[in-house]
Amino acid sequence: MNFQRKDLTTYGLVAALVLAAALPFLSDSMFLLNLAVLMLISIIFASAWNLLAYSGQGSLGHAAFFSIGAYASTMIALQSGFSPFITIFIGAAVAAVIGILIGLTCVRLKEWFLAMVTFGFAIIVQTLTVSVFAPFTGGWDGIASPRLVSPSIPGYQLIEYYAILFITIATLAAIWYIMKSRIGLAFLAIRENELEARAAGVDPVRYRLIAFGISAYLAGVAGALQIHHIGYLTPELYGVDNSFWPITFVILGGLGTLAGPVVGTVVLTFIWEGLKMTGLTFGRYVIVGFILILTIIFLPKGLVNLPEKFRTWREGRRGAGGGLKKE
Repeated sequence: MNFQRKDLTTYGLVAALVLAAALPFLSDSMFLLNLAVLMLISIIFASAWNLLAYSGQGSLGHAAFFSIGAYASTMIALQSGFSPFITIFIGAAVAAVIGILIGLTCVRLKEWFLAMVTFGFAIIVQTLTVSVFAPFTGGWDGIASPRLVSPSIPGYQLIEYYAILFITIATLAAIWYIMKSRIGLAFLAIRENELEARAAGVDPVRYRLIAFGISAYLAGVAGALQIHHIGYLTPELYGVDNSFWPITFVILGGLGTLAGPVVGTVVLTFIWEGLKMTGLTFGRYVIVGFILILTIIFLPKGLVNLPEKFRTWREGRRGAGGGLKKE
């Protein structure tokens, strides 16, 4: 049977969903369950960055929105007593508003000029968090964050896992809908050719702001989920590595695709944890760097394009074999 790339992506996502839903029944390992939770959160974060890239924009400081969502959700939960299930979306809205304000000031900048602005913004916000806002944020020491589900509730790990899985699925479904909608077509038009998009009546500034706002919101959701899962919040969340991980996941999996962030996150997380078990520390970064370089050179469309590459190679081999037979 000859499947198209779209079919393979669809079946792959469905299979991943079934596996994720069945995971707690396949293993009783709390380590594996915790790793799965962190992977789901990373998928949301990587998908947020990917959506921004889909609109032709770049960010090297997405950890800022990730962290703002976490801090806003934590502070609101502590002050109001609201459940984190409510405050994660309020905190994400705060991140979205700040993202739109950043977009208003520099949305006319081209790709990586904008990326450098976001990188600088992440550094500024981290500095403010440990200095000006230290009385509220705890400075470098950080503050405790309410857990998403109280440990006093029996089976809280499973409840938390399925809640985060549901939010991840909802996020992917929302991004899929956006990509297929008129908004997604506008994003694609702006990315491919801004002049032609303008000629077709698409306002690049408006749609870039929409992309920036949605991306910042989803990054805020991911940040709030991670901190309410861990239960403690520190300014290290703004770190450069937190800005570069989603980029790495997306490039490895497949830039501009729905499945790319999912595939990249799962594959690289297992590689990272596997290398960690061997005792490697800094060597892990070197190996991941080589994997990323090789992917960019030999598989520029990411791992999601691997089945298509294999099919093309196989058809080429068949064609070559058929040619030899005729001779």
